[in-house]
Amino acid sequence: MGVSESEESSMLLDEKLLRFMEQLELLEEKRASLNALIEQGWFSMSKARYSMGNKRVSPLQYASEMEPLVLVHAKTLDNGELDFSTERLEQKCIKEVGADSQSIEEIGPQEEGVRRRIKPKEDIIKKEVTEETSRENAPEETPVRKSNQNLQQDPLKWFGILVPQSLKHAQLSFKQVLELSAEIATLQAAVLSTRQELKHSKMGQHILQQEASATHLDKVAD
Repeated sequence: MGVSESEESSMLLDEKLLRFMEQLELLEEKRASLNALIEQGWFSMSKARYSMGNKRVSPLQYASEMEPLVLVHAKTLDNGELDFSTERLEQKCIKEVGADSQSIEEIGPQEEGVRRRIKPKEDIIKKEVTEETSRENAPEETPVRKSNQNLQQDPLKWFGILVPQSLKHAQLSFKQVLELSAEIATLQAAVLSTRQELKHSKMGQHILQQEASATHLDKVAD
């Protein structure tokens, strides 16, 4: 004889329960790793503040304009579960941007100095005209380049060029925290989904047991 419907339901319930326990165990391990990374990051940050000074490692060194270097993507899989992932944006070369802006700023003063030595009166008129035309033609060119230069640099540069290794270790720890947080969010969503499946399976099994007991009582009564 084949497996009865009640036995098959019990086997499926056991499989879901085992999967639920495995997910909980893995979630607990990842949370412990997350807490350890956070503690390590703050400990490295405190070492950097001790070596550089409290005022050298503080929110006062943050850039005036900031944009995220890591994006978090959330999508729904075919089975209905949520999946979270991180994407790290590539930093553009800042040296090229700085060289371009520096060359633009140096062209004007060099030509103005030559004009002053030739004809001082005409130089004043030409200077005013060139300044007005440059402002009208490209009023937002320089601020955009400066903002790009500030936004796309490594955040470690906010605290200086030669930073201690402890500050680099802190940055590495917090980078790992971001990636691990996405994995934990995905696993936690899977745990909640498996929990709902267990609840529905237990309700279905309870109904089957009631039907089986009612059928058995009918047979006994007959």
